[in-house]
Amino acid sequence: MTDVKYPITFTGAGPGDPELITVKGKRSLEEADLVIFAGSLVPEELLVWTREECECLSSASMDLDGMVEKMAEGYRAGKKVVRLHTGDPSLYGAIDEQMRDLDKLDVPYTVIPGVTAAFGAAAAMKMEYTLPEVTQTLILTRAEGRTPVPEGESLDSLASHGASMAIYLSSALAEKVSKQLAAHYGEESTCAVAYRVSQPDEKIIYTTIAKLPETMKNEGIRKTALIIVGKGVGDHNAAKSKLYDATFTHEYRDGVEKV
Repeated sequence: MTDVKYPITFTGAGPGDPELITVKGKRSLEEADLVIFAGSLVPEELLVWTREECECLSSASMDLDGMVEKMAEGYRAGKKVVRLHTGDPSLYGAIDEQMRDLDKLDVPYTVIPGVTAAFGAAAAMKMEYTLPEVTQTLILTRAEGRTPVPEGESLDSLASHGASMAIYLSSALAEKVSKQLAAHYGEESTCAVAYRVSQPDEKIIYTTIAKLPETMKNEGIRKTALIIVGKGVGDHNAAKSKLYDATFTHEYRDGVEKV
């Protein structure tokens, strides 16, 4: 026990590349005495930023109670504890339940955001999710599987908007995803599978919605992949933005009519 105590730090690791962690997140690892990392998802390469004497534990085999108690023990001992999550902790990170349990134990915490896989994938694909006059909405979601989704947030319902969509945690449900997307985007629309984004074995695979299940089966992809669909994927004809239009007047520039 010590009088000096530090809040638990929930840190977003980014999509996998150790250099895609934020500067603030990197610093939290460099200063940590104990890191509990999501071992089933966070590559151990991220631990390169920790000190030799830092204790690093995978949470893959831990349940919620055991993980929270380990964090609380570290806090009480005056250790700098980092809970390292893949991507951004706020997205499918199950951090709410951890924080609520820490509240019950009067253990303080802070959160450092991270780069989520959808944005790592867009960078790898050299694409823009929000194209002028084509699509201005990005939906981050997952298909219903063993874990249900709220009524009104089914993939079929969200796909009806025709927006850009990055579908997480649904690789094993490719058949179901394909059918629901086809009803709104069309069977021949291009979609992408972004596998292990930013990591050495990254794959970006383009296919059609109809061929999505076959493609993923042939590639042996059943996890750690995003399914990306929308008018920004593949060939498109987007209007140019007004932001850089020479004829468009805004706060910082007067537009000039073309002669």
